[in-house]
Amino acid sequence: MPRHPPRNISAIQTVVRRRDLIALLGGAAAWPLSAHGQPLSMPVIGFLNIASSRSFAGFVAAFHGGLNAGGYVEGRNVAIEYRWAEGDYDRLREQAADLVDRQVAVIVATGGTTTALLAKKATKTIPVLFISGANPVDEGLVSSFSRPEGNTTGVSAYSSELVGKRLQLLRELLPEGTMIALLGNPTNIVHKLETKD
Repeated sequence: MPRHPPRNISAIQTVVRRRDLIALLGGAAAWPLSAHGQPLSMPVIGFLNIASSRSFAGFVAAFHGGLNAGGYVEGRNVAIEYRWAEGDYDRLREQAADLVDRQVAVIVATGGTTTALLAKKATKTIPVLFISGANPVDEGLVSSFSRPEGNTTGVSAYSSELVGKRLQLLRELLPEGTMIALLGNPTNIVHKLETKD
């Protein structure tokens, strides 16, 4: 797992093109398939996200770019089932279970730690590929960086570890500011880590 945050969409494309993902997709012919009548040689990727398709359009384009670089083109030799929870955590949980019921080949859990944790909780056998903003070991996504173990692996951008730097920059921009508010979901593990930092 990279230890430095991707700086832009092209960096995310590079991450998606990682040798591990290509190797994972390389075994596509042996993966279980969706019940949608896809040809036997076409793996089905479940794409799970807490937000909306509008807010993640650039990331989806980067994801497609990474797949294309590995020789995979949606509709030609890979199918993708998208699930957008529109900010509804109960819906996200149901969508994760639905992708497991459909026996997708892999679940790409994007949009934050909660998405990845719900996907991990929904299955112990289907591979879960995540993109996380905090430390995936502290979040409970993997047991270690060198040996993630289980069915989850992914990339950490470590953006939550930049909270202190963001606060420093804010103080420099607004030196007369005396009150700073933090808005977040108190049940989200990333919020707890960021608040502590």
